[in-house]
Amino acid sequence: MPSTRSVQRFGEKLRVLRFRYGMTLKEVAAELGLTAHGYISELEAGKKTPTAELVLNVARLFEVSTDELLKDELELTISEPD
Repeated sequence: MPSTRSVQRFGEKLRVLRFRYGMTLKEVAAELGLTAHGYISELEAGKKTPTAELVLNVARLFEVSTDELLKDELELTISEPD
């Protein structure tokens, strides 16, 4: 079970990625195959724990490693979108 801090860090990193790519909550939800964007908002707020599948999909969407998303000690190394 991930720690509360890890969940919050995942949410913070997700928000940073979304902003860097200029995407809305709805756009991210749609790209991840979700019908509603509320789940993404709750993830960003640290209120929900992401599933393993969601972490993998977020990593693919934003071209980062799952380690960068999940490990507190790793910061994101993000290249600018094309």
